[in-house]
Amino acid sequence: METASGRSPSLLHSFRRNLFSLKSFSPSRPFRLVFGLYGGTYLTANILDTIISWADDSETKDATHVSSGPAKFLVSSTANISLCIYKDSCFVKMFGTGPARPVGLGSYLLFAGRDCMTIFASFNLPPLLGPKISEKFGVKDGGMWAQFLAPAACQVFSTPVHLLGLDFYNREGKKGIKDRWGVVRRNWMGSTVARVCRILPAFGVGGVVNSGVRRELMGRLV
Repeated sequence: METASGRSPSLLHSFRRNLFSLKSFSPSRPFRLVFGLYGGTYLTANILDTIISWADDSETKDATHVSSGPAKFLVSSTANISLCIYKDSCFVKMFGTGPARPVGLGSYLLFAGRDCMTIFASFNLPPLLGPKISEKFGVKDGGMWAQFLAPAACQVFSTPVHLLGLDFYNREGKKGIKDRWGVVRRNWMGSTVARVCRILPAFGVGGVVNSGVRRELMGRLV
């Protein structure tokens, strides 16, 4: 966000600053906002999977089952979008240019669209792609590969939406689509790399660990 707004000179500068000041960064408000975002999203998804598992009265009932239907997308997206929009509204005020001001409807809608794409790629696609990857490439852990690849690949398409939302906030007023697209294009590659680096631990490693821990805990309860 700082790079897109022009406040920070580069992604490398931000990385170095956070790397050498981890002690001050970890308990900071940005850290708490991000932790609450992903923690709340996983908690919501796990609760839904547990409810669906226990509501299943078929002979093949499996308490460790991970759902991938419309309900999973709707509930997870609602939780993630609500938390993420709150997080981003705080971030743009903290890292944007000029005095803090309300986030406009256009930015909110773009952020919501970005989050829907990420949630679908992180929670709905992996259970569907995992078996296909295992079958096509002959690997046992196709689900793990899908959990890493789907969210990361999604960032190529969701990052422009994210950058456009930031541009609407950073540069209010009537700007031409060509003008705004120029800003998006300049920051697309660097921001995509940064978002992939953030998404892989959150929904890649986090998704694999969450699935394993939930499977183990639910297996002990039944």
